[in-house]
Amino acid sequence: MSHYYSKNPDVLSEPKEIKYNFNNKIFRFKTDHGVFSRDYVDFGTNLLLKSIKINELNYPILDLCCGYGVVGIVIKSLTNKEVYATDINERAVSLTKENAKLNNVSLNIYSGDMFENVPNISFSQIILNPPIRAGKEVVFNLYKESYDYLIVNGELDIVIQKKQGKDSTLKYLKELFKEVNILNKDKGYFIIQAIK
Repeated sequence: MSHYYSKNPDVLSEPKEIKYNFNNKIFRFKTDHGVFSRDYVDFGTNLLLKSIKINELNYPILDLCCGYGVVGIVIKSLTNKEVYATDINERAVSLTKENAKLNNVSLNIYSGDMFENVPNISFSQIILNPPIRAGKEVVFNLYKESYDYLIVNGELDIVIQKKQGKDSTLKYLKELFKEVNILNKDKGYFIIQAIK
């Protein structure tokens, strides 16, 4: 059985369109089987978007493990910065490309494992809803690689549930980053900011 953290999910494709209201702006997203949170924008992603701020450092932003593109597309609608998006799941990447057009935003979109095909550039902000089902080793590697791709004073913003490893995530991020803050918490979800 494949899950959303797979290169090619082996599940039937049945695309559908959902709507998402963020700050009184309606976004439209095409979704499908084999991608994370197919039927609606999940609570964690919504809390993440509501809790973070776009920092003022003049470097691009990365939506890491972008799924069908919600974070990157919403962030791009709020900023003039360049926004990049990447995911291992080729179906998700294809949907992100469609959704960028659907919402009239321009994203730099890549397919690959972690940072595999992302250009070797630095980011001021990396935003991540980690693929918990992929396992702790994968998730912690995403944190480590994010650190390497951030500029000094850049930040990694993540959402994680208490029951899915919040405490071990906080401990590891504090070993990597100079400053780690909890920006928000609600219904067992925590929004964590780690500053390099």
